Amino acid sequence: MQANPQNQKPEPRNSTYDIAIVGGGMVGAALACALGGSRLRVVLVDAGPEPEPPAGGEYDLRVSAVTRASERIFRALGAWEGMVSRRVAPYREMHVWDAVGGSGGIHFDCAELGEDNLGYIIENRVIRAALLERLREHGNVECRFGTSLTGLRRLDEEAVLRTGGGEIRARLVVGADGARSWVRDQVGVAVEGWDYGHTAIVATVQTAEPHGETARQRFLPEGPLAFLPLGEPRTCSIVWSTGHAHAEALLALDEGEFRAELEGAFGSAPGAVTRVGPRAGFPLRMRHAEHYVVERVALVGDAAHTIHPLAGQGVNLGLLDAATLAEVLLAGTAAGRDPGGLATLRRYERWRRGDNLLMIAAMEGFKRLFAGSLSPLAWARNLGLEITDRLPPLKALFMRRALGLGGDLPRLARGLPPGEAA
Repeated sequence: MQANPQNQKPEPRNSTYDIAIVGGGMVGAALACALGGSRLRVVLVDAGPEPEPPAGGEYDLRVSAVTRASERIFRALGAWEGMVSRRVAPYREMHVWDAVGGSGGIHFDCAELGEDNLGYIIENRVIRAALLERLREHGNVECRFGTSLTGLRRLDEEAVLRTGGGEIRARLVVGADGARSWVRDQVGVAVEGWDYGHTAIVATVQTAEPHGETARQRFLPEGPLAFLPLGEPRTCSIVWSTGHAHAEALLALDEGEFRAELEGAFGSAPGAVTRVGPRAGFPLRMRHAEHYVVERVALVGDAAHTIHPLAGQGVNLGLLDAATLAEVLLAGTAAGRDPGGLATLRRYERWRRGDNLLMIAAMEGFKRLFAGSLSPLAWARNLGLEITDRLPPLKALFMRRALGLGGDLPRLARGLPPGEAA
């Protein structure tokens, strides 16, 4: 990707901004886009190299289930067309069922809500590339890839990031640097959490029958296994969450052996697995920061919270964080408030922390509910799935929440600009 000299500049020894975003992944890039075109001077800092544009070909191992709310955010940021021009895969139906104790299941169809689809499966690299492409159109935002940070100190009116070549000063530093956040550690924010006891195995597979733009998830005694439809009709991304020892054994199998295990675990839909691409495993932990904000610093995305991927909500929660923080910062600065002051930042924390806690609790409840194989629990699970499937109002409530259309949404998630950009 060629650097745009307008916003990829040689780093001076000392430079000053309003907002410094540490982490150029999906959430950090979305936040920078949301602040683009405003009066704020913004810098996006990332220690990694500038990413190359996706070249098509094989699907990336890392994909995200993007909700309708996240789609609205991308559209409002002007990045959606960049994703569509690469590749996105809508899913219009979802089928979830229990592998233990009966045939209980629930089926969601976008037509029941009058929506075009339930969401999209998009490669993480495609999302990031489209956001960075859009970001470079904003003259008030600079991108600094390959910039290592060596320290962070907070002063009364600014925060100072030390780099190998000098300092970056900003009224607010945003940690969008992932689950092992350097920013979070630098300011001493504690993290609550636990090991889920699971590793998520991801791979791209091909099946004998078309997936029919249907996402499928089966709850096994060891953990959930999902088949997520990709753009080609017989290609899916799988996410298999299982115990660490079981995952290690599965990753050690050759393709034929793994294919047999996968078919045995998932059943017949959508047909026999004919090919399995490269596999990778990622240990799963729940993390939740004790605080999302301190004076001069805010945390977004995985730096603030990580959850089990069984409902595919991780990146969507992070995008809502970014949309909310942008709205709060733009409203605050329009009113003459300090963007790094706690009076401004606490509004963001109050807005997002409660919703994120509810999602963390829901995912933990689902995980525990579907982890057991005892007969009474399995019977209750199956009955609950069947009842929900037969009660349209309750089912619609679940569907709207899954689409990200419920709760107190920021403006971007409603398809509106985040605030005054003049």
